[in-house]
Amino acid sequence: MTTRETTGEAGAVAGLLLAAGGGRRLGGRPKALLPHRGRPLVEHAVRMLRDGGCATVHVVLGARAGDVRAQASLPGCVLVDNPDWEQGMGSSLRAGLDSLAGTGARAALVSLVDQPGIGPEAVARVLAAYEGEESLASAAYDGVRGHPVLFGAAHWAGIAATATEDRGARAYLKEHRTALALVECGDVARPFDIDTAADLAHLE
Repeated sequence: MTTRETTGEAGAVAGLLLAAGGGRRLGGRPKALLPHRGRPLVEHAVRMLRDGGCATVHVVLGARAGDVRAQASLPGCVLVDNPDWEQGMGSSLRAGLDSLAGTGARAALVSLVDQPGIGPEAVARVLAAYEGEESLASAAYDGVRGHPVLFGAAHWAGIAATATEDRGARAYLKEHRTALALVECGDVARPFDIDTAADLAHLE
């Protein structure tokens, strides 16, 4: 089920935020609701995409989706429920790409809710790699592929077919590595994840 908070023309590149995780290693605390600077982490992740240049943002929710809707302020976002979120990131990526079908978006810029060290500068750099529906680009940190990742619409079906468990688009990107443009972002972003209790020190 998809809820559109507002209507409007979709831009060529839509932001796609994967925010369904249940935080198993965090004692079952959904990552979207982790407090950061006084607000739920999902709000900061959405702002990062918008400030980086994504006018349209789809947010995939899963764990305690009702609480996220109630506690987070996400005006203008397209909220996508993933009932299969416990199967891993692959199911959220498939749900997000499916939500973009028919919107007019020609590419998706995918980011993860639990990477607050990646800001709008990295988003803008990867967004600038967009050339059309065949585009395939990724942020890189000291030459190592990371997030955000830009998928032109021509790749969506192939990605959805191979996105399983927690691997997301990894298999597809490996198969198409010669077409993947790496955009160095190590000077403007830090690609750490919030996965364990020790990682919570990164939040403010």
